[in-house]
Amino acid sequence: MSRFTSILRRTFGVVKEHVGTDNFGNKYYNVPEQKTWTGRVTRHRRLVEAANPAEMEYSCSIPSEWDAWIRGRRKHPPTIEELLRNELYRENIKIKAEEVEERDKALQSKEYKEGLVASPVQAQVKGHASATLFGQSEVSEEPVSTANTFQPGSWASPGTKK
Repeated sequence: MSRFTSILRRTFGVVKEHVGTDNFGNKYYNVPEQKTWTGRVTRHRRLVEAANPAEMEYSCSIPSEWDAWIRGRRKHPPTIEELLRNELYRENIKIKAEEVEERDKALQSKEYKEGLVASPVQAQVKGHASATLFGQSEVSEEPVSTANTFQPGSWASPGTKK
């Protein structure tokens, strides 16, 4: 550490080194271990200043390469070339996924037309299984219950006969 940097740190407090800016405008800083003017040692940190400070959750707009650097999963900050290469790779993956999905849909429709695969059946909802008249043409004399209603019937215990 140079004498000038040491004087700056003691005079102005924590000194941070700008290491890069992403395409969203977020700025990334490296704060080396240093002593404050009181003699207390602060540990090494990595910081991000959001481009839009009013936005509380800026983590979703941090590229994964910068996120890895902030969290200490990588030693060096990403280069512009690396960021551009990875963005191009992600775009190519999206295009290939869309092509595969289109081919899959075309193959499915061809198989449905040729009868190789049964068409998916749409369920027809005619009523709830416990509904009063489900599958019956007449009202039963047995008690029946649905979600919010109860219709009493003539009930006798199994041991008694009328």
